[in-house]
Amino acid sequence: MNSRYLTNSALVLAGAFLVVASQAFGVSIFEWIMLGIGALAVVMAGAAVLRSRGRVQRSLDGTIGVLGAWTVVASLVFAGATVTWLGFASGIGLVAIGLVGLTLHELSTERVVHSIEVRTAMNDRELAGVN
Repeated sequence: MNSRYLTNSALVLAGAFLVVASQAFGVSIFEWIMLGIGALAVVMAGAAVLRSRGRVQRSLDGTIGVLGAWTVVASLVFAGATVTWLGFASGIGLVAIGLVGLTLHELSTERVVHSIEVRTAMNDRELAGVN
């Protein structure tokens, strides 16, 4: 299984949890959840830098790192309703970036499968003598 798929799926789940937690928990608990998910995003982005994952995925990983760092800072600096809505927005952002990454991964996988199918069909025609 491709590491891009795993990290993007984990990012979507973490972002969705952050969105739900922003509305379900009190501010003091949510600040800790927000700090943890922000740290997780930074670690995931940092680990992704060590792998060669393509230019587009690398730019998404950089965006994940920046958003994760902002989430950590926002959880420590702001309080009350402000931290709740900033965490909600960070969660939406993480979900959006994860969905973009999953879509790009799926498109690249589909392109490979389509390429194999076209070549196989052409080889069959050439063997049969059909142009």
